Order: sequence, then C-alpha cells, then structure tokens
Amino acid sequence: MSNEEIVNTFMARITSMDFDGALELVADDIEYDNVPMGPVYGPDGIRGVFAQLEGTVDKMEWVIHRQVASGDLVLNERTDRFGAGDKWADLPVAGIFEVHDGKITLWRDYFDMTTMMTQVGTLAG
Repeated sequence: MSNEEIVNTFMARITSMDFDGALELVADDIEYDNVPMGPVYGPDGIRGVFAQLEGTVDKMEWVIHRQVASGDLVLNERTDRFGAGDKWADLPVAGIFEVHDGKITLWRDYFDMTTMMTQVGTLAG
C-alpha cells in the first residue's frame, strides 16, 4: 500500500470503530497529538483517547475535503462527524500523518477546542 492508502485504510477502520484493525497500521512509538489537548504515545495512547467516546458515540464519519500526499507525509482537511442516535456533532479538522516503513509514526490533528466542546454538547442533549 502507498502511504496515502495506509492513512485512508487507518481512517476507514477508525470510523468503523475497528480500533484493533486501525492500530495494526501504527508504529509502536507513534505520537498522536490532538493539538489543543496534547499528545499521547503508542497504540495504547490512541486506544485511550477513543475509549473516551464509548457510551457517547455510536457512529463516526470522517469526510475528507482535501488531501495531499508527498513522500512520508499525508495531509488532509476533513470534517470529523460523531453520531449518537439521531444526533451528529461535526468538527472541522486539519490532519497530518507521517508514514515510515508502512506504519503511521505521527498523527497530528488541529481543531478548535471550543467548537469541539460545543458540538459534543449537542450529543449529550
């Protein structure tokens, strides 16, 4: 798979909530940085972030608006959608991925924390 295909497969697995499958595509020492929240490291760090969604979110869609791949980098602009029942929370995100030797070694997402908190509030009702 190309670096872009690795990232696309990773995101597809995340949004289908196949976290074990997604984490097969990351390096053991991956840095995952939700910039307004701070970084976590390794597959267990990523798993911990997504565990926070359990019981709140029952579906996800990540809509890619623009994406470019160059060498080890894959950059995208997307809307991350989180669903609970018939409600959706939409979060504009800019993502950066670095891929080395077939594994994602860096995943950094930029988004506005106030927007995220407001949108998550819509899911809670």
